[in-house]
Amino acid sequence: MIEHVTICEVGPRDGLQIAKTRMSTDDKVAWIASIAAAGVPEIEVGSFVPPRVIPQLADTQEIVERSLVLPEVIAHRTVIQALIPNLRGAQNAYNTGAHKVSIPVSVSEGHSRANLNRTPAESITEVRGIVDWIKQQNRKMPVIAGCSTAFGCSIDGLVPTKDVVRVAVGLVEAGVDQIMLADTVGYGHPAMIKEVVRAVRAEIGDKLAGLHLHDTCGLGIANALAGLEEGVRMFDSCIAGLGGCPYAPGASGNVVTEDLVFMLESMGFSTGIDLEKLFEARRILHAGLPAEALNGQLPKAGIPRTFRKAA
Repeated sequence: MIEHVTICEVGPRDGLQIAKTRMSTDDKVAWIASIAAAGVPEIEVGSFVPPRVIPQLADTQEIVERSLVLPEVIAHRTVIQALIPNLRGAQNAYNTGAHKVSIPVSVSEGHSRANLNRTPAESITEVRGIVDWIKQQNRKMPVIAGCSTAFGCSIDGLVPTKDVVRVAVGLVEAGVDQIMLADTVGYGHPAMIKEVVRAVRAEIGDKLAGLHLHDTCGLGIANALAGLEEGVRMFDSCIAGLGGCPYAPGASGNVVTEDLVFMLESMGFSTGIDLEKLFEARRILHAGLPAEALNGQLPKAGIPRTFRKAA
């Protein structure tokens, strides 16, 4: 029996938020359509933050609206997700029709204040208010909370595992549907991934959904494998490994979707993603953002003749 692993493509949000140039709205929509056509089941298409904060994502409302009616999204039943920083963002996402929202909650104090100008405890209180508001609406909109800097912080340094557990438990008590553990600055290593995943799962069980990994120190794929060995079956990733948090000094790109899908499928895990079509999505990204350097080992090497996609 083949196990399934869910990939959420965060390129249109995390991948573009620190890009040197802005991708046009039309190019973004074409890129999102190609990602959906490749069979990626979830796409984080933008962030409902003030345009002055992240101008690269100023068109998020239009992007969500246009993504929802794309034939590729409808045909593949692709989940359209958006990041929100607060209740106003949640209301905007809901009114625009987003299927699902993600909320970043930093574990480290330094990153929390730099990113959202509040403490981790204050963020959990904000999340509780968001969940309560969504529950009062007519349409269900799942809330996934990302525990940012769960494996280290470029501002505060080491992040104790007990702090990650405390924030994760607080978010579950606040009513979120799922928890993602985020290696925001890419400081994690496989042993750390395993330790933190085990500790968090021991307290919140299957509310722990997956991992959001960055490749700052070149360990993104290794960390994904460590998570896989611990039973993690959901990962965020980005085509061409773009991205990074503008409020986390030194943070660089996400784990590369193409490389991650190749590893998973080669190992016999089904992702439902077509690598050739994923390469086409990479080409569309490059056409719309030609100044950005694209990362990834598989695109350089090409798909090996020995590759067999999981059934």
